[in-house]
Amino acid sequence: MGLLRYTTYRLIQAIPVLIGVSILTFALANLTPGDPVRLMLQGQEADQETIERLEAQYGLDQPIHERYLTYMGGLVQGDMGHSFHRNAPVSELIANRIGPTLLLVLSAYVFALATSIPLGIIAAKRRNDPFDHVSRIVALFGVSTPSFWIGIMLILIFAVQLGWLPSSDLVYPWWSPETYGHDGYGEHFYQVIRHLLLPMIALGTLQMATLMRVERTQMIESLQGEYVKLARAYGVPERTIMRKHAFQVAQLPIITIVGLNLSTALGGSVLIEFVFDINGLGRLFYEAIIQLDYQLIMGITMIIATMFVIGVVITDIAYAYIDPRVTYGESE
Repeated sequence: MGLLRYTTYRLIQAIPVLIGVSILTFALANLTPGDPVRLMLQGQEADQETIERLEAQYGLDQPIHERYLTYMGGLVQGDMGHSFHRNAPVSELIANRIGPTLLLVLSAYVFALATSIPLGIIAAKRRNDPFDHVSRIVALFGVSTPSFWIGIMLILIFAVQLGWLPSSDLVYPWWSPETYGHDGYGEHFYQVIRHLLLPMIALGTLQMATLMRVERTQMIESLQGEYVKLARAYGVPERTIMRKHAFQVAQLPIITIVGLNLSTALGGSVLIEFVFDINGLGRLFYEAIIQLDYQLIMGITMIIATMFVIGVVITDIAYAYIDPRVTYGESE
């Protein structure tokens, strides 16, 4: 089975999963106590006739199963519905907010991978040395500490006390320097990094700690393998052993964690966006839940679920690319 065929096959397999997510989300959102129309009209005087007219306008007067089928029919055609409270298409609202969230999540993963893999390798090579003990303490702190608390501590230390880094007003790299009054692209990207550094570390610490622990364990296991002992017996340089024999095999669990933890990172971004005042998808999702904006809740959920499915498929493909023993569903 070729790469394209395998990818198509895995995406088709994901369709029932997405349908299940849509049914569960739609049921939970619509069965939540509260009236979205009354919330929308909060602070305004409205008679029962106005309320009934708005309910009919948004299809809220129909049975829940009819509303679901209507929504899915529009979704298949690319229509994600209309937000009750913002009076705007859901797709437009998501498009305006998804950029900051993706920037935050991707930068957090870059930080996690760039730090965890080298630290995990060094800790494995220096097993039971002081560096190894310190790395395990750091990993334990990272996996047991909430990301929002780390974010608050970073703000208090580096923004409030030291004044080195800003704590809000994220600078977007896709906007022009003139938008922010920056003198050229050099200063623009410098400011992007300065504003992104604290939320990136806050969100990426959990991923970094998890990956470092797995990297250390896998590297220790790989370095104790028979193929490594044989390579050393033949006089293969230690650097070559680390790079070609131990490192590549140890990355398979890392790939799995990176792919499956995408949903965790997206969920953690909700709190980080609030802590650092970032107008991203997570914050929009929270506001949609508070306002019982059913269409917006469904749209964001389906986008996040689709991103997760794509992450899993990419993980499977990367598995087969790194480990030749893994094939794209071919039988022996």
